[in-house]
Amino acid sequence: MSDTSLSNLIWQVADLLRGDYRPAEYGKVILPFTVLRRLDCVLAPTKAAALAEKTAKEGMGLNPDPFLQQITKVPFWNTSPLDLPKLLGDQDNIAANLTAYVQAFAAPVRDIFDRYRFTEQLDRLRKAGLLYQVIERFAGFDLSPTAVKPHQMGLVFEELIRKFADAANDTAGEQFTPRDAIALMTAILFAEDHDVLTPGNRVVRTIYDPTAGTGGMLSGAEEYLLGFNPQATLTMYGQELNDESYAICKADMLIKGQDVRNIICGNTLSDDGHAGRKFDYMLSNPPFGVEWKKVEKAVRREYEEQGFNGRFGPGLPRVSDGSMLFLLHLLSKMRPAKDGGSRIGIVLNGSPLFTGGAGSGESEIRRYVLENDLLEAIIALPTDMFFNTGIATYIWVLSNRKPEHRKGKVQLINGSDQWRRMRKSQGSKRREMSDEHVALVTNLFQDAAEARLATLTDAEGKIMSMVVQDGQEPPPAPKGGSVRLAPISQVFRNEDFGYRTIVVERPLLDADDKPMLGLKGKAKGRPVPDPARRDSESVPLTEEVDAYFAKEVIPHAPDAWIDHERTKVGYEIPFNRHFYVYEPPRPLVTIDTELEQVTDRILAMIGGLKS
Repeated sequence: MSDTSLSNLIWQVADLLRGDYRPAEYGKVILPFTVLRRLDCVLAPTKAAALAEKTAKEGMGLNPDPFLQQITKVPFWNTSPLDLPKLLGDQDNIAANLTAYVQAFAAPVRDIFDRYRFTEQLDRLRKAGLLYQVIERFAGFDLSPTAVKPHQMGLVFEELIRKFADAANDTAGEQFTPRDAIALMTAILFAEDHDVLTPGNRVVRTIYDPTAGTGGMLSGAEEYLLGFNPQATLTMYGQELNDESYAICKADMLIKGQDVRNIICGNTLSDDGHAGRKFDYMLSNPPFGVEWKKVEKAVRREYEEQGFNGRFGPGLPRVSDGSMLFLLHLLSKMRPAKDGGSRIGIVLNGSPLFTGGAGSGESEIRRYVLENDLLEAIIALPTDMFFNTGIATYIWVLSNRKPEHRKGKVQLINGSDQWRRMRKSQGSKRREMSDEHVALVTNLFQDAAEARLATLTDAEGKIMSMVVQDGQEPPPAPKGGSVRLAPISQVFRNEDFGYRTIVVERPLLDADDKPMLGLKGKAKGRPVPDPARRDSESVPLTEEVDAYFAKEVIPHAPDAWIDHERTKVGYEIPFNRHFYVYEPPRPLVTIDTELEQVTDRILAMIGGLKS
C-alpha cells in the first residue's frame, strides 16, 4: 500500500470523530494514535521476551530497563502485558487500561504523549463514547516495520500532518519540507565529501536542524548517506518549537534507534537547546516572513551583551522576518575549519538576497557571510514547490571549508525551470523536482562552472533542453524550429556583490547663486551643504570611488563633493538580474502576417457557417 493510500485510510477515523470533534481537532486524536500504533507494532515481536526479562531481572533485584533495550533492539520498551488489540478484550475498563499501557512505556515515549496531551483526549473520547471504536480502528492497522518501512512511515506522518493542517486552515509547510527539496539539499550537502560517501569508510558525522519539524530533513540526510555508505554513522540533533511536530520527530528517531535526547523542544532563537555544540552538517527550512517580536527581547540582549561571542554578532534583520536569524544561528554552530569545518544548506525566500540598504542588519549579515568567504552557492528553486507558499525560494549553501577552486567565489544556479507538474496538488505545492532535475542541479553544483541551458523547439512545437558548459558550442536549431540559450549557472567573485553608498553633497547657494561658506570650526571656509540637493550613489566595490565620482557625477554637477564620513559598505545579491535574458519583440511585419492569417481563418469559418 502506498503512503498516500495508507494515510487516507488512517484519516478515515475522522468519520468517527465528526460531530464530537471539529475538523480542526481531528489531528489531536489521529496523530497520537498513529504514533501509538506504530510503537505498538514495533515492539510486538519482542513483547513476550521483554516481559520475561523484566520478571527475571526484578526477581534478582535489578533494574530491568538496560536489559529490556537489549531485547527490543530499539531505545524504548513497554512493561505492560497489554497492547492495542488486547485492550479491546475489556471494554468496561478500556480507558484505565489504555492509560496504564501508555504509562508503562519508557520515559522518552511517555514524553511524546504528554506533548499531545493524550490523557485529555482519552477522557474526551470516553465521555463521547468513542474510545473503544477509535482503538478498534487503529488496532486493525498493520504499521509494523515489515509492512511499512521507516521512510514510508515518515511520509505517512507528513501526509497526516498536512491533512490536519488543511482541516485546521493552518500552514502545513511550517511542519515539514517536501521530499524533492530534501533530496536536492542532501545531495548538495554531501556532494563534495567523497570520503563520507565512499562505501566501507566507517566515518562518524553529526547533523543538525534547528527547525526540525517532524524530522524529515534529518531522516532524508541519513537515508541519502547510508544509501552510498552503509558503514557511515550520522548522529542527528535538532530542535522544534511545535509540540505535535516534536512528538512525531521524537517517535521517528526512537524507532530508528537514534538518541532522542538530541531532539529538543523549544524556541531555537530565544533558548538554544544545543548551546556550545558544533556540527559537521546542518540543514534548515525556517519559516518565511515570520516576525520574531516574541523573542525580540532575548535576541537583542544576546546581540548587545555578547556581540560576536554570541550568535547574532554580525547584525539583526528587521523584526518582520526572522529567517536570517536562523542563518546566523547555523553559522555559530560551525566547527572551526582546523577541526574539519562544516557545511550548511538552508532554504530562504528572496528577501534575504537584497532586503536592506548599506548598513542595515540584513546587509551586514550578507557582508559577514561574503567577506568571510562562507557562501558556496545559491540555488533558485521552482515556485509552487512548497506546501504553504508559492513564492520563489532559494537554497543557500555555506561552508568554512571550501575546496580550493571555490575560494573567493559564489556560484548562482537557476533551477527555477527544473520541475514537472504534479498529478494532484498538495496545498500550494503544484510542482515537483524529479530525480532527473535533482541530478542536473547537483551536477551543475559539482562542476562549479558557468553553463547555459539550451532549449530546443522543433517545427512541431516539441521542446527539449540540454546543458551547455562554458566553452562548448551550443546545439544548432532543429529544422524549422529554434534554439534559446539562457544562463543556468554563473560564478562570481565575492566582491562582485558589494558596493559603497556614498553621500553626494552640493553647496547651499545665496541669493546670487554663489556657494555659502561655513564660518566656524571644521566647516570654516568650506561650502555649506544643502540638504535639499543631497543625493547618494552606489559604487561597486570593484570600482574606485574617486574614479566613479569623476566619471558619473562631476560632468553633471561640477560643484559636488563626497562626504566620506558617511560612506557605507553594503552587499546584495540581485539573483534574478543575473539570469535575465532580453528577448526583443518580433518584427511588426511578422506579427501583421500572423494576424492576417488568423483573420483569414476566422472569415473562412464564418463563411462555412453561412453555407
